[in-house]
Amino acid sequence: MPSPTQKRVYNWYISLVAASCMVLYGYDASVFNSLQGSKHWVAYFNTPNSQVIGAINTAYTVGAVVAGFFFGGPLADYAGRRMGMAVGSVLVIIATFMQTFTPRGNMGCFIGGRVLIGIGQGIALTAGPIYIGELAPSEIRGTIMSFWQMFYSVGSFIAYWINYGCQKHPQKLGEWDWKMVVIFQLLMPILILAQIFFIPESPRWYVQNGNRIEDARKSLTKVRDTPQEVEDELLSIREAIEFEAEAISSGYSALWKDKSIRKRMFIAMIVNGGQQISGQGTLNSYSSKIYAKVFKDPAQIALINALNATFGIIFTLNATWTVDRFGRKFLLIVGGIGMAVCMLIVATVETQTATLANGGKSVPVGISIVFLMFLFALFYKPSWGATVWIFTAEIFSMNVRAQAVGMCSQTQNVVNSIVQQFFPTFLDNCGFYAFYMFAGINVLLSAFVWYFVPETKKVTLEEIDTLFGGSNHVETGAEIMGIKDPHHAHMESQTVSEGDDKGENEKRDNEKRDNEKRDNEKRDTETRVNETNVV
Repeated sequence: MPSPTQKRVYNWYISLVAASCMVLYGYDASVFNSLQGSKHWVAYFNTPNSQVIGAINTAYTVGAVVAGFFFGGPLADYAGRRMGMAVGSVLVIIATFMQTFTPRGNMGCFIGGRVLIGIGQGIALTAGPIYIGELAPSEIRGTIMSFWQMFYSVGSFIAYWINYGCQKHPQKLGEWDWKMVVIFQLLMPILILAQIFFIPESPRWYVQNGNRIEDARKSLTKVRDTPQEVEDELLSIREAIEFEAEAISSGYSALWKDKSIRKRMFIAMIVNGGQQISGQGTLNSYSSKIYAKVFKDPAQIALINALNATFGIIFTLNATWTVDRFGRKFLLIVGGIGMAVCMLIVATVETQTATLANGGKSVPVGISIVFLMFLFALFYKPSWGATVWIFTAEIFSMNVRAQAVGMCSQTQNVVNSIVQQFFPTFLDNCGFYAFYMFAGINVLLSAFVWYFVPETKKVTLEEIDTLFGGSNHVETGAEIMGIKDPHHAHMESQTVSEGDDKGENEKRDNEKRDNEKRDNEKRDTETRVNETNVV
């Protein structure tokens, strides 16, 4: 039997497999940004103007929004969280080939690939955070979920360093200086597919789909330290789902019928949309175009992007030790204020300094702008980067989690599609004055969090509804099931599925007796258990 330490390591492993879906997103967001700096790509598609550039970005977001709103949730609920991640990975592979081998000048085919890759990622990015949230122990859920955002930076890191290497040898590579960057996107979806069906499915999905108690128990046994923890959590899941089945409708209709869920949808959509209008979404897609107003060497710009992605990984790691210590609300407020100050200063520095004859800026001004952009990332990554995903994945009840997470997370792309479409023109006309807008937006986002966002750290998924004015699904579900102690399962008499035979009961009894002999604390726990009356 694996030790508690081994199970904690396994918890991290399966969570990181799911978090790899975010590498797909980070890589893709950085790929098109990189391509804009390739003269061969520009020539290959007949020098597209700023409106076409905006349309290429919008094509991705349209695909992601459609998938996130209408496909991702139902697929994750019907076929499972693992299948959602797998289907998304397959679509990314197909779309990568479409983009790499697009016929010369055929922008329609390239945009079609962008739409398909958006659909694939919209499906994968719905299933991934739900899976992590449902398998991770509540006390470290925020820490594990912080790696979700960090893996976005990992994707950017890979894409930008590959692009930097290609930009150093444009003459030797020719058109492959951009095709190489695109085709490397195959790496991560292949790795995901190689692992995804060897990790356990969500126990909450098993209970919700066919009341498969024994399958849920097997999943929990792989990731929880003791049989008692497994039974307690399984009981909580069953109680919550029982309440939701009795008192709350499921599917899309529940998103507006229940006042508590409506409130969560409102908050989560604003927070997710705010992530993209903070300025980070624009920097991800157009940093090459932005830096071109300061630096004139494409290789130098590629190096800055690669270094930014490298530091992004380090900056996101700050969330692993802060999100469960200081809380989600604290990070969002501090991050928003810090980002606002950075945007304010960078706009002032660029607009109030002289422009050189070559159209760039002096070396000290350029270094100052790059430093401020990196400082912006330092504030963004652990807060409006990582914490937004953590918050979104944990606040919805089981009956609507897949649909709600899919819709709220894709609000990022709804907002991003609008910003990305007009920003190239905005930047051409207004230059760095555009960043004053982002400074004001970040101040407003911090104020919104202060007044409307409750703290969710270390609250179990089944009981988080109480923070938003809803019922406690565990306690109310226990009343429906006739259970006196909603938080603790009696391992000897806990009701199990009909397929649970006598051998399984004897096995659990033996495990309990072994634990009692080895651990005084366990004996105390089991004494309390035997006094509990479970119907």
